[in-house]
Amino acid sequence: MMQPRQLKMARWVSLTLLASSIGIAGMAQAQQSLRFAHVYETSEPFHEWAEWAADQIEDRTDGRYSITVHPASSLGKEADINEGLQLGTVDLIYTGNQFAGRFYGPVAIAGAPYMFRDFDHWQAYADSELFEEIAQGYQETTGNVPLAMNYYGRRHVTSNEPINTPEDMQALKIRTPNAPMYMMFPEAVGANPTPIAFAEVYLALQQGVVDAQENPLPTIKAKAFHEVQDYINLTGHITDSLITIAGGPLWNRLSEEDREIFRDVYTEAGERITQDILQSEEELVAWFEGQGTMVNEVDITPFREATIPAHNGDAATWDQETYDRLQAIGQ
Repeated sequence: MMQPRQLKMARWVSLTLLASSIGIAGMAQAQQSLRFAHVYETSEPFHEWAEWAADQIEDRTDGRYSITVHPASSLGKEADINEGLQLGTVDLIYTGNQFAGRFYGPVAIAGAPYMFRDFDHWQAYADSELFEEIAQGYQETTGNVPLAMNYYGRRHVTSNEPINTPEDMQALKIRTPNAPMYMMFPEAVGANPTPIAFAEVYLALQQGVVDAQENPLPTIKAKAFHEVQDYINLTGHITDSLITIAGGPLWNRLSEEDREIFRDVYTEAGERITQDILQSEEELVAWFEGQGTMVNEVDITPFREATIPAHNGDAATWDQETYDRLQAIGQ
């Protein structure tokens, strides 16, 4: 038979274990599971750093948030995941400025062809008050919150015939993403833009559904487009980027402390993505040539001259003041 002191100790141990188990259960219940969706391959920096960010956020919030990253269009095409933010079916995404611009027009200016003079101009814009104002306008319109800009790379045209002048693109059936801003360049040079979902492009090229496509060098490698296209023509027509966006339903339930953590983590991830893509762009011309792909140096001047008149034409979703402010950045 237990003595009173032993009985008291046993009860204390039991209560301690019970309190501990309740605390653990409470923590498990409090942890929120979030979904980060994107359309890129697991081999690309976008996925690698999204996974890193998920780990960082779980650590820095003491386990309050667990993020599962869903790559390669597994939760839908880019248009679908943008809509998912509105519906609360996804919590975080990468998306092109051109897609975000469907919900708030000025965002799309950063995805227009030949809008930036070079990478430094793009970086200056990404760090500018102008981008902050545009991001705020997007947030006020949609409820969703841009957290970071991520360099995606300069987009180039791949084809089975060399492209040296705008005339070489006349009537060329070229795959573009399904957002109007991606069609500005091909339309300006007389090509035939054909929207096809990202996951379906390789097969469309292989089967001749389209003659060409356009993407940055790292994406061309990741999606193996060089296997079904003979030429990479260095048109550099869009200095492109992705925005990391948090859905309004998620943002509204974050504390100010956690909001700061999410911003800091995804800003850092964006910086690391940008450096990885810049390095890849420097190395990949030689890599493609080693694979037997023709890398065609192009004088972009006539392509640029053909496109710039469209910057403030009917397709523009920004006003003249926004355009002028962007062009003045870094001058």
